[in-house]
Amino acid sequence: MKKPAGRSSRALIPASFDPVTNGHLDIIRRSDSIFDEIVVAVAVNVAKSGTFSVEERMEFLETALRDLPDVRITSFHGLTTDYAREIGANVVVRGVRAMSDFEYEFEMALMNKHLLPEIETVFMMASAEYLYVSSSRLKELVQFGRDVSEFVPPVVAQRLKERLKE
Repeated sequence: MKKPAGRSSRALIPASFDPVTNGHLDIIRRSDSIFDEIVVAVAVNVAKSGTFSVEERMEFLETALRDLPDVRITSFHGLTTDYAREIGANVVVRGVRAMSDFEYEFEMALMNKHLLPEIETVFMMASAEYLYVSSSRLKELVQFGRDVSEFVPPVVAQRLKERLKE
């Protein structure tokens, strides 16, 4: 799909990506067809220890998205609004699967708008085949010996199996 002409836009897509799923990748790829530049940012939460390090998550994203020249992979600590301002993003893209996601994301978007009025939040609905896919659900499936390769990039499926095997 060709990107629309007009004003330049930089969209920030922040998430933990622990690990990245095909649902995440779908949102990123669809966003890439709309915005001039995409910054995919792994959010660092010092209060939580993830399954994968920030560096591993960035590696997974870089591998899966290497064919998209307008997508940059980074990481950040702190508030999304502060990072959006730092990188000059005028849009934050958030994927939404269900009403529970929407309620949480809606409240967050209102707070972000209060903190940084010039930024817009765009909600992108998950594609139907990814409505029920979440990183935490996939990790649980792997712990019970299930194959999740249809839901994640091949490198992620292999590393999940290695990391979470009993």
